[in-house]
Amino acid sequence: MSLLIIFLIAVALIFDFLNGLHDAANSIATIVSTRVLSPRYAVAWAAFFNFIAFLVFGLHVASTIGTGIVAANIINDQVVFAALMGAIIWNIVTWLAGIPSPSSHALIGGLVGAGVSAGGLNVVVWSGLGKTVAAIVLSPATGFLLALMLILFVSWAFLKTTPFKADYIFRHVQFLSASAYSLGHGGNDAQKTMGIIAALLFAHGLSGDHFVVPFWVVLACQSAMALGTLFGGWRIVRTMGSRITHLTPMQGVCAETAGSMTLFLATFMGIPVSTTHTITGAIVGVGTARRVSAVRWNVAKDIVVAWIVTMPAAALLSAGFYLIANAAGM
Repeated sequence: MSLLIIFLIAVALIFDFLNGLHDAANSIATIVSTRVLSPRYAVAWAAFFNFIAFLVFGLHVASTIGTGIVAANIINDQVVFAALMGAIIWNIVTWLAGIPSPSSHALIGGLVGAGVSAGGLNVVVWSGLGKTVAAIVLSPATGFLLALMLILFVSWAFLKTTPFKADYIFRHVQFLSASAYSLGHGGNDAQKTMGIIAALLFAHGLSGDHFVVPFWVVLACQSAMALGTLFGGWRIVRTMGSRITHLTPMQGVCAETAGSMTLFLATFMGIPVSTTHTITGAIVGVGTARRVSAVRWNVAKDIVVAWIVTMPAAALLSAGFYLIANAAGM
């Protein structure tokens, strides 16, 4: 394995680390905002379930990223470098600004931007990209509807329970719902970096005649994401956990359960979705169930704008990095 390949794998793991750092809020925002766990313990809890996610899910999302966004034969060192750098720069900018933009779609936008720069529009696998773009709308909508139904059902079921007792019960249940969401987050997001590294290895003939994800790649990506989660991302935690709407433990459980159900389904179907989209839709759903005015729609609007801008912004950044890498003779 050449030094260049090792360097590119290191860059991919840096992206994975930043993904965990950037998207830590998705796993822990609700459990922190309801004060069930302190931030310090919440990130450790989330990091553990991020890491063990590979034991539960297959590698369908990794295959989609590696072969289903741009043609596998266009993947080379320059494309991988440019895609990762575009996604990393966008992640850093939005993290510093406290904007919960989707790391997933930054990477996908980066792949498209670098791939098109290398081989034109013909290299885009429109069926795979179409599923991903559709998920931008469907994942928050699914999270919203599931959360809305769950909070209405749970509110009815606990109608005769005192608020103190309900709060006590759901503070304990939230450990389970937060664990499930962190598991779904680790399962879907870490696989995206696995797909990039596996595509790089395949392009260099280091993984045989077929696209496969070596086990060491799985462990490295899960570890990098878990480590990133441990370092938190407190600017975004504040946005996700309290600025959209105020959450009670009951609402936190419903939001996390709805989000994890959405992530589990998407991961098993091999669709790379945004955990940011999913949990935001779920949080808005539980807030809307209380009353429409309980949601700070101006904050939600800013988040949606970030979603729309992410893919084209990352694509443009990656296209620029591809031109630089190509000119430098990488």
